[in-house]
Amino acid sequence: MQLHISPSLRHVTVLPAKGFKEFIKVKVGSRRFSYRMVFYSLLFFTFLLRFIFVLTAVDNIDRDTKCSSIGCLGKRLGPRILGRRTESTVPEVIYQVLEEPVNQDELQAGPQIPQTLEDFMAEIRDSRPDAKAFALKLKAMVTLLEQRTRSAKIQEYLYRHVASSSIPKQLYCLTLRLANEHSSNANARLQLPSPELIPALVDNSFFHFVLASDNVLATSVVASSLVYNSLHPERVVLHIITDRKTYSPMQAWFSLHPLTPAVIEVKGLHHFDWLTKGRVPVLEAMEKDQKVRSQFRGGSSAIVANNTEKPYVIAAKLQALSPKYNSPMNHIRIHLPELFPSLNKVVFLDDDIVIQTDLSPLWDIDMRGKVNGAVETCRGRDKFVMSKRFKSYLNFSHPLIAKSFDPNECAWAYGMNIFDLEAWRKTTISQTYHYWLDENLKSDLSLWQLGLGYQENTTIETAENAGVIHFNGRAKPWLDIAFPQLRPLWTKYINFSDKFIKSCHIRAS
Repeated sequence: MQLHISPSLRHVTVLPAKGFKEFIKVKVGSRRFSYRMVFYSLLFFTFLLRFIFVLTAVDNIDRDTKCSSIGCLGKRLGPRILGRRTESTVPEVIYQVLEEPVNQDELQAGPQIPQTLEDFMAEIRDSRPDAKAFALKLKAMVTLLEQRTRSAKIQEYLYRHVASSSIPKQLYCLTLRLANEHSSNANARLQLPSPELIPALVDNSFFHFVLASDNVLATSVVASSLVYNSLHPERVVLHIITDRKTYSPMQAWFSLHPLTPAVIEVKGLHHFDWLTKGRVPVLEAMEKDQKVRSQFRGGSSAIVANNTEKPYVIAAKLQALSPKYNSPMNHIRIHLPELFPSLNKVVFLDDDIVIQTDLSPLWDIDMRGKVNGAVETCRGRDKFVMSKRFKSYLNFSHPLIAKSFDPNECAWAYGMNIFDLEAWRKTTISQTYHYWLDENLKSDLSLWQLGLGYQENTTIETAENAGVIHFNGRAKPWLDIAFPQLRPLWTKYINFSDKFIKSCHIRAS
């Protein structure tokens, strides 16, 4: 199961006073009420009074001042409650003013704009304006608040982009300390796996998992959760692929933290002789991609300065600048058949997942000649998570996409996929991937529309019952912006008494 974690603001729940249970009863006359009932009754009554005031204000600006506020409320609500309809008494000029385009110059040069609903109500009560003045002031206040809300939302997305794209100092510290250990401690430079276990690397009777990452801590969590929850750890082979700069720290970590009886292999991209620029299209594309993304839409400053696009569009464009999209670690999976020429089937894992169940049954799945087995994300009980189709990720306003794909085709989870490498070798999938990668670069990265794919309101109970958790949003569990209620499901696989973890001040919360 996959988790999509949202970056939206926290929900606020109003609870009774400290020390009281939620449904402590208070006796009122001969009836009993809960504090929650009392609270919502007061909340509704407050709203009702404000609603009465607004109706009264409309009556006043329409010069209908002969009825009291309660009477005017009854005049409007009474027929509706009884099922009868009445014509609107709102002056037409109000609709005209509100429907006119906003003039930014007039908005900035106009009178003092009310900052709150209370300020607005006080001004209306004191000045008793005509209908047009009422509408202009209301429109100015709402427009100002809308602009401030938009600006705050964009700033939130920008800060999250910066936070999610940066390397936390604790992880940087861990990499440096392990690199130093690798150079000074022979036990941190062990051959992985040991010589007697090398035959297992090409033995198709084992369960072969592949993970590509330059994040040592995240990789250790995936590996630990995989082995810990396996019913047959002695048959687990985990192939870890990393880049040149992370190879020494990664080798040091797994040399000093073996996951016996599982077999762990650590290899750098530089260990694959055929994987050299000029012979591998994906690496050439990554070099071009890095240049394009560095200038994409003028960079993050230009993106957030756009005053016309909606915040979620700006958020998607910021996400396109994420370093992970031009990292070979994100694209190396397209070369799995060449990376593991002797293997028939592998499960590819992202480094932002946690495994909570035994995955050996995946090898019993009949792939029926298909290349990729994955969890569909277009149907299920969770309408937010399980509603992803091609139109969620591809830009169907682009003619090339519109003529090549079905917008309603079901999408699939990317965090854990099982690949039939034998079937893959009979296809042109890798060449097709390179084609679309190149086309996206030619179109200024306009073929994909990156959905945020986050969901914060996933309950801890739902997450605990999942076989695999995928933290596929920006709030990665190793970042400060991680969601605190879900982070323990990740940190449970970290030994915080380990000397490297302690010395880099990596903590559970």
